[in-house]
Amino acid sequence: MQEDGGDPDGWAGMNAISANDIVETIPTGLLVLDGDLRVRSANRAFCRTFGVTVEDTIGQRLFELGNDQWDIPALRDLLGTIIPDDQVVEAYEVEHDFPGIGRKVMLLNARKVYRPGDGTERLLLAIEDVTEAREARRESERTWELAQNVVDTIRDPLLILEGDMRVTTASRAFLQLFDVPAEAVIGHKLHDLSQGQWKIGKLQALLARVVPDEEAFDGFEIEDEFPGLGRRIFKLNARKVFRPGDHVTRMLVVFEDVTEARMLERHREMLSTELAHRIKNSLTVITSFVSYEARRAAEPCREGYRAMQARIGAVAQLYDVIARSAALGPVPMDTYLTGIATSLRASLLGEGSHVTISVSAEPLSIDPDHAVTIGLIVNELATNAVKYAFPDGKGQIVLGFDRREGEVALTVSDNGAGLVVTGGGPSGSGLGSRFVEAFVRQIDGILATATNAQGTTFTVRLPSSILA
Repeated sequence: MQEDGGDPDGWAGMNAISANDIVETIPTGLLVLDGDLRVRSANRAFCRTFGVTVEDTIGQRLFELGNDQWDIPALRDLLGTIIPDDQVVEAYEVEHDFPGIGRKVMLLNARKVYRPGDGTERLLLAIEDVTEAREARRESERTWELAQNVVDTIRDPLLILEGDMRVTTASRAFLQLFDVPAEAVIGHKLHDLSQGQWKIGKLQALLARVVPDEEAFDGFEIEDEFPGLGRRIFKLNARKVFRPGDHVTRMLVVFEDVTEARMLERHREMLSTELAHRIKNSLTVITSFVSYEARRAAEPCREGYRAMQARIGAVAQLYDVIARSAALGPVPMDTYLTGIATSLRASLLGEGSHVTISVSAEPLSIDPDHAVTIGLIVNELATNAVKYAFPDGKGQIVLGFDRREGEVALTVSDNGAGLVVTGGGPSGSGLGSRFVEAFVRQIDGILATATNAQGTTFTVRLPSSILA
């Protein structure tokens, strides 16, 4: 950076040489102007940026450089206050079509300096090309505006939150649904909105992990009374998002109003529960009739009546489980088997019986379409065990259901005399055996039998697809 006349090395002394080295190294264009705003020095960065030589620049007035692109009244006024008032100009932006380099955005900083030695006043003007940065910011703003327009066209309400849960963007759908102005939402924290309906500990914990841990979540439901809306159910989904350009991390939260769908589900559940309860009551009445006829029938017919009563009871237990679970959905096997055991005790065992029926089942649920078939299999196997496994009238039957090597296993075990001794069980009990085999085939199962003098276990291996 060379100032005309006098000292050919710039400002005299070691400090001047050091300053010159620094000035010529930095990428920002620098000009030194005198009191008439005439260029006294220009560094290489300035000449390189504007495609000019030092000779074309030195001695020219600032406002006459190029095609008078610096002749801006506001800039004249700003620079005119620096010399008499020792003021500074910081980050003054100039956008112009510069000869040879096209349209550029320049950032100007200026302040008064003094030439070492003689104390001559000079004006130091730094010119930084910020075109790319400004264009990136404008592109970011255009992209963000487009994103906002997209957000406003989506029917579901949306919010964009900072990491501290403060709202930066609210979609038109959100503002319309909750009937609030943007200023009542933007800048406020989520849990402060409305009447605190979103101030839920579990929700706050989930949201707190979205940005730092990238743990998106879906389907978090909130049911509450909302001002002007009444009782509503919202399902919330959240994701981490980035603002283009500045890579600021924020959080997108979508509010889906599922009130109508949930109300319909509850209505259907109520109807299905009522239907299951009525079916169960009807089957109970039927078993009562069968029990009455069994007491009146001759002894050879009573066994058939009791078997019929047990089968009807097994089906009734399914509808009892459905009615108590308040939904025609997955059937919990531990509850279902417990009900069947209760029905079997009532229909086949007297109060003084020394045979017990218990349940050992994992907490698994099955598809309701297979529940009746499985219940009838259990009923037949347990009924045969009651009839044939205990010649001395004492013993235990265990109904089981658990996972085994990618399958599930339904088991009916007893500690009786074994099939070898009794000759009973499904392999030798006629109609009951045929029922079991048919039911097992119906649900794609495989029946296996293990027996000895210490007892018998029937295992029905079932595909895991039977689970709900």
